[in-house]
Amino acid sequence: MRRILPHPLLTLTLVILWLLLVNQVSVGHLVLGALLGWLIPFATTRFWPESTRIRHPLTLLHYLWVLMVGIVHGSFHVARLILQGPDHLRPAFVEVPLALSTDLAISLLANTISLTPGTVSVQLSTDKRTLTVHVLDTDDADAVVAEIKQHYEVPLMKIFEQDVGSC
Repeated sequence: MRRILPHPLLTLTLVILWLLLVNQVSVGHLVLGALLGWLIPFATTRFWPESTRIRHPLTLLHYLWVLMVGIVHGSFHVARLILQGPDHLRPAFVEVPLALSTDLAISLLANTISLTPGTVSVQLSTDKRTLTVHVLDTDDADAVVAEIKQHYEVPLMKIFEQDVGSC
């Protein structure tokens, strides 16, 4: 089955994305979306470095919710900082030790951090054990690390790598 439909979740996502892009649900667009949703993963399967398995789909949905809330909260926080002026900023570089091991999970963590206003991933160490993050405003680097680990890293470990207890 994997040879015919190499990435079923991606296929479904592409079909839904196609229907959203054309803003119309019809048999023709559904067939075209299904064709594209099958053809794109089928044609690119050799470029995927590792097989991806989502171990906990509900945790993935919760992760996406936490990410959206973080983006909204961060947007308001950054807006407030801008209105207060640059004198109130306390920027810092923070070293986040990583427990993640797969490239996909590390990449998603780095992108999540960069998507959240007020933080940006700067550098991943060569051994992939430490991620340097620039924070626009903090007075407690340890709290930033704890928040990143609790809100983003632990769920990513549960989704893509292994079951984790209450870390």
